[in-house]
Amino acid sequence: MLSEAEVVAQRVIRAFDVLGIEYAIGGSVASTVHGIPRLTMDVDIIADMGEAHIEPLVAALQEEFYADADMMREAIRHYSSFNLIHLATMVKADIFLLPTTPFAASEWSRRQYKKIGADLESPEAYVASAEDMILQKLNWYRLTGERSDRQWGDVQGMLKVQGTALDFAYLAHWAEDLAVSDLLKTALEDAGLEQEKGT
Repeated sequence: MLSEAEVVAQRVIRAFDVLGIEYAIGGSVASTVHGIPRLTMDVDIIADMGEAHIEPLVAALQEEFYADADMMREAIRHYSSFNLIHLATMVKADIFLLPTTPFAASEWSRRQYKKIGADLESPEAYVASAEDMILQKLNWYRLTGERSDRQWGDVQGMLKVQGTALDFAYLAHWAEDLAVSDLLKTALEDAGLEQEKGT
């Protein structure tokens, strides 16, 4: 049986596919794909969309979601975010407009098409790579004052599940760019992977 978050992700990405909106699932759904599963009540999606997509997207989702066209318009103008709320479950999909940073471009180019749940019925979707999710989670951990056990736990889960399959050179390069090299070093040590990085 699909989780509520999987149901919401499936509904949103189905609409995106129909409308030609490119996307990548991030957040806890993506870290669960690459790491240790945990319950999440929201869905984070990066989307490359413009104002021409707004009205068709609202029309496609309005029967099942609270979708505010004005909020979408503001998000697109400012490269920020808007949310879609699934009325039956109140699960929220946070839609982040694709940033214009070098790291965002790299992350976007490395999207992977994967099943986003353990169930046979779980949908397949584009998700951010394990390396990019580790970097994102370390960045969020720093931005929230390094107090989120959940973010750190997600990082540890991905490191332990992915292990030596990770691209450590990629992690080191972008960790320096994002100013989280110290956090990456600690995370690798905690996961028993510091020798893989060569530190």
